Amino acid sequence: MQQPLRERVADPSEGTDLGTLEFDDSFARTLPGDPETRNFVRQVAGASYSRVTPTRVSAPRLLAWSDNCAALLGLSRPPIGGETVEILAGNRLAPSMRPYAARYGGHQFGTWAGQLGDGRAITLGELTPRPGERWELQLKGAGATPYSRTADGRAVLRSSIREFLCSEAMHFLGVPTTRALSLVGTGDIVIRDMFYDGNPQPEQGAVVCRVAPSFVRFGNFEIHASRAENDSLQRLADYVITQHFKDLGPPSPRVYERWFQEICRRTALMIAHWMRVGFVHGVMNTDNMSILGLTIDYGPYGWLEGYDPAWTPNTTDLPGRRYAYGRQPDIAAWNLARLANALHPLIEDVPALEHGLEVYAATFTASWRTMLAEKLGLTNLDREGDEALIRDLFGALQQTETDMTLFFRGLAVASADNIEPLRPAFYESGEPSDAHRSRLVSWLQRYEARLKVEAMPIEERIARMNRTNPKYVLRNYLAQQAIDAATEGDVSQIERLLHVLETPYDDQPEHEDFAQRRPEWARDKAGCSALSCSS
Repeated sequence: MQQPLRERVADPSEGTDLGTLEFDDSFARTLPGDPETRNFVRQVAGASYSRVTPTRVSAPRLLAWSDNCAALLGLSRPPIGGETVEILAGNRLAPSMRPYAARYGGHQFGTWAGQLGDGRAITLGELTPRPGERWELQLKGAGATPYSRTADGRAVLRSSIREFLCSEAMHFLGVPTTRALSLVGTGDIVIRDMFYDGNPQPEQGAVVCRVAPSFVRFGNFEIHASRAENDSLQRLADYVITQHFKDLGPPSPRVYERWFQEICRRTALMIAHWMRVGFVHGVMNTDNMSILGLTIDYGPYGWLEGYDPAWTPNTTDLPGRRYAYGRQPDIAAWNLARLANALHPLIEDVPALEHGLEVYAATFTASWRTMLAEKLGLTNLDREGDEALIRDLFGALQQTETDMTLFFRGLAVASADNIEPLRPAFYESGEPSDAHRSRLVSWLQRYEARLKVEAMPIEERIARMNRTNPKYVLRNYLAQQAIDAATEGDVSQIERLLHVLETPYDDQPEHEDFAQRRPEWARDKAGCSALSCSS
């Protein structure tokens, strides 16, 4: 799988200031809005959004900035204070901004949760820096909205750093994702019960500016369907198709069917990429599923370190492990079935909806097999014995605690006669047991025989494998180290980590410390292993 070329990053002196740009408002201009303009928590009927203004913060300060994301928007890097940072903190609006919070519902942990909505996210508007492009800017942590329920609409520094870094890290890994432009400290204290154990603590507040073509989720459709708001449901579908699926043609019953199939296809590709890099989302509720097939809402996520299909990074998910790594493909299918139910008023042909789900299954299977083949340096996995080769490989990875990222990266240059490149992946003092070594050497012998069938030059194979097996991922302990430093006032670790994650497939000898397996001190440390939904 050829990774996308890294976009040109704008020089900080290029571009313009955020406050001088013209913002569009197509979502709110097109769809039914909440007639109530006062900002208080309530059940909203018939609307797709509510108008709301961000709540001011006391001392906004720019903590981190993505030059690459800014280049998409034609923006300059701002000073740590000033007008742009005031906008990114929610203290000021550009003249053309008409902010709103979206209304949606969702199935959470398999159960319908009713109205949810943007409880701490506020969309500022949409930019169109180039023809055919549309980028929505959204502040997360910008204050209470009608959908905040019992919360304050704020975000803490630790969760905001995690969202900022992971949004950008996933982009550079080649995974479909929302982006992050900025991280702004608010100067305010936020009270959070990190472990949901009745022990809330004061934490520093922050706001992330998220960027995506759209933040519409499965849940935006579910809330309309659940209330039999069929006119609003159709208007939302027509808007999404017209704005983001133009190639399908003008909305019609047949186009709705093709649209659902395309959603299923994009979702399948996204999940296959998650599996490829060992990413675990942690909270795959339907309100956290993008209608565009983008990774959205970075909360208690994590990367597989010791390979374990049953691992979940979410403490709330531990009893049932619904959102564990190995269950993500099935959960995405379940979520798509919930979306199919919501779209039934538009697509009354049940076999057409079932066909969409079949498109998901076929696309995921084909994509995952292709990505697995590329991870192994093979052109395909269609030969006799390939299924057993894959099965036995993952069995060997589970026999002893083995880091998935480091194993596949080292596999490019390992052999049955030289397993030294794989040693960094083993958690047992870098040394497999005798039984595991024997099993691994046996597998490597079979793997080398399979590689000979390909007759691919060694240099070409290694380069191919290194383009799909990252060397650097945003391990939770690395994120936590950046969080700890930032909490003490040092944001340089965020900048350094972002710089490394912008080229995750390249060898970066000066940053080898970011390509190490999780240290033992981080195994059970808060923020470095499992996290809560408040993370």
